[in-house]
Amino acid sequence: MTPTMTSCEPASEAASDSLRACTLLRLPEVLRARGRSRSTHYSDIDRGLFTRAVILGANCVAWPESEVIALNRARISGMPDQEIRALVARLEAMRKRARAVEQDQET
Repeated sequence: MTPTMTSCEPASEAASDSLRACTLLRLPEVLRARGRSRSTHYSDIDRGLFTRAVILGANCVAWPESEVIALNRARISGMPDQEIRALVARLEAMRKRARAVEQDQET
């Protein structure tokens, strides 16, 4: 998987995880990483089996690389759909918490 926005090599694994958390992957990269078709990918989102996209602009969306990796690991480990739905809910809740923290820091 070749992230679109990575421009430097992190110095440590912790830095790597931090960079991965803020690296966004566009749809072709996500589909390649998942081995899914576009229609199946969006069907998975509708069924709660994959996170919703981050909106970057009017016609531009992406997914955090860390979420793609977490969901691929869950699928590879054989996690059932019910547990993957719970993971998706946790990942999306983490996004909301991060947004709330950023808004609190701005005020």
